[in-house]
Amino acid sequence: MVQRGALGTDRGRLLSSDGLADWISETFGHTPDDIEPYARALTHGSQTAANYERLEFLGDRVLGLIIAGWLYERFANEAEGALSKRLNALVAGTVCADVAREIGVAPYLRLGKQAREDGAAQSDNVLGDVMEALLGALYLDAGLDAARAFVRRAWGERIDSQTKAPQHPKSALQEWAAAHNRRPPEYLVIDRSGPQHAPRFTVKVTIGKLAEATGEGASKQEAETAAARALLAAVKA
Repeated sequence: MVQRGALGTDRGRLLSSDGLADWISETFGHTPDDIEPYARALTHGSQTAANYERLEFLGDRVLGLIIAGWLYERFANEAEGALSKRLNALVAGTVCADVAREIGVAPYLRLGKQAREDGAAQSDNVLGDVMEALLGALYLDAGLDAARAFVRRAWGERIDSQTKAPQHPKSALQEWAAAHNRRPPEYLVIDRSGPQHAPRFTVKVTIGKLAEATGEGASKQEAETAAARALLAAVKA
């Protein structure tokens, strides 16, 4: 009969031996005091019930706070609306997924067999969630200053490239419709495919009978954004 304590010890040795601790130290600039939160942050729900979801919840708020404080400091003369646009662009799931790719998260993901075969290791949804979960783990292990230092390194080029506050495509399309005395855009999910952990949505957006466009994404929100971007390009062409 295997004792729980022995299993925990073996698991800790395994995580250390596969290079996870070294990767965390190199990536986040902090030698972990406890490897377990990071291991959990890298664990998908297809693997075990003890997955990254709670840490993702925490990390999402940590990232938002750090980015909000950074923007408040960096763009001292901008109004709340412009700061909100910058914030929303910088904390988007696709951006978090790109950062996860840049720091090499995929080899350390713990996925169930089916999830791995379905491509979860390259899913924007999964990688974005894991990136937030890792920030939650870093915050718990090393505190806000360590999390802030990492975010400023990883997001630095992105904030530098924001020469002006970006406008979300859905907001831009809404404003275009209002300015041209058209009905507000209407969005409709016309297809959902893929497994639960890596869904694909197709959304159609219409402005009355004037025009329509479709877009795809890993979430309903992403698909709506893609559709709005496509329709905006069409009506402005």
